[in-house]
Amino acid sequence: MSKYRNDIKTLLDAVGGKENIAALTHCVTRLRFVLVDTDKPDIQKIEGIPSVKGTFTNAGQFQVIIGNDVTNFYKEFTDYAGIAGVSKEEVKAVAANNQNFLQRIMTMLAEIFTPILPAIIVGGLILGFRNLLEGVQMESLGQKVVKGVAQVNANGEPIYNTIVDVSKFWNGVNDFLWLPGEAIFHFLPVAIVWSVTRKMGTSQILGIVLGICLVSPQLLNAYAVTATDQATMLAKWTWDFGFFTVDKIGYQAQVIPALLAGLALAYLEIFWRKYVPEVLSLILVPFLSLIPAIILAHTVLGPIGWKIRQWISTVVLAGLTGSFSWLFALIFGAFYAPLVITGLHHMSNAIDLQLIADMGGTSLWPMIALSNIAQGSAVFAYYWLNRSNKKESQVSLPATISAYLGVTEPAMFGVNVKYVYPFVSAMAGSSIAALISVTSGVKANSIGIGGLPGILSIQSPYWGTFALAMTAAIVIPFVLTIILPKSGLFKKK
Repeated sequence: MSKYRNDIKTLLDAVGGKENIAALTHCVTRLRFVLVDTDKPDIQKIEGIPSVKGTFTNAGQFQVIIGNDVTNFYKEFTDYAGIAGVSKEEVKAVAANNQNFLQRIMTMLAEIFTPILPAIIVGGLILGFRNLLEGVQMESLGQKVVKGVAQVNANGEPIYNTIVDVSKFWNGVNDFLWLPGEAIFHFLPVAIVWSVTRKMGTSQILGIVLGICLVSPQLLNAYAVTATDQATMLAKWTWDFGFFTVDKIGYQAQVIPALLAGLALAYLEIFWRKYVPEVLSLILVPFLSLIPAIILAHTVLGPIGWKIRQWISTVVLAGLTGSFSWLFALIFGAFYAPLVITGLHHMSNAIDLQLIADMGGTSLWPMIALSNIAQGSAVFAYYWLNRSNKKESQVSLPATISAYLGVTEPAMFGVNVKYVYPFVSAMAGSSIAALISVTSGVKANSIGIGGLPGILSIQSPYWGTFALAMTAAIVIPFVLTIILPKSGLFKKK
């Protein structure tokens, strides 16, 4: 008899039997079901199984936390149930049937941005390091002197040297690091359009070409558009077709124009595949997809995307820097975690990247990193309260580590949402931490590094303030999670 036979038999029955399983796969610690009838699972019965450490539903998938031995459990389960496991991508495709229109959009955005996050994380670290080298004045390096005159600011205070001012080696390093930094952020549209075509299952090389056509050196750099007068635009930066002209504007670091262009290319290719004879498809489909997509990108979609990003940046910046920035911070800090549950949080990636392009940094990402920390602190407090309970410890301690490293789903779905009061505690702590961060003007160089390592993404002048916000995100949820059960507030009956 197999190690998990009794647990597997109970689980199969509790999810509604073999006939209720549309698809099944697993990840590092969880079984991921797509169920025909999502109301059939007996959650209480499932969570009473010795091998099961928790359950939650996300992105149309019913997920059962097993732990590090999930691979063996999965193999025994599929053998016993007589079903064939499928890939994660196939599960996602089937799970889409359980999602509404908005959830599908958010899932698509997640699948577009996730593959490019490693590059963005590297870019953020590079920007942070360069900011330290060239942006932080150090009194120990001496006052800056130009042509024998000591430099002072507008208030008459001394201006001190930075590391690149006094070190030829670090000045060279700083200059060299601009190469990958520029490649990652200025040429971001290439990565975005490639990722769109990857997600849509169309020709990725066409996506790369279209992305290059958005950032080509033949175009006026997006960063120089506002400083270029109309006469220069007409003389140098337009395509003149006789009876109409098109601006030669690049879309360096622009997210929304790249998304729109990539989707246009993908849907054009999908359309032509249906109607072009197979014998001609290799020639006609790429041509009829790429050329119209480039035209649309520079005549319609790019300008529309430019206006949308301006509108989004204006609205978000008003929230972050206006008279009611404190209220915006309290609300965003409290409700970011609930957004994760709905999947709507994926929209923040596009907003963050646009703020980085427009403002040289983002104040949203620091709040997201603080929310990660708060969820980790709440689940850690729950672990502390239940450390003598082996089953609870097996879920809560790994979830704590995961959340502190920026992945909050195990903490939220495995413990915090399940018992309510840890989740409320985390929301409160995240809200206060976000208030500290926003009112202090904290900015991140990039997105991608969440949780405790998130401080590596923060621009160096704000490290001290962000550390204070991190302290709030650690202490407040921990204390509240300890206190609330004793008061009876928010405790699930």
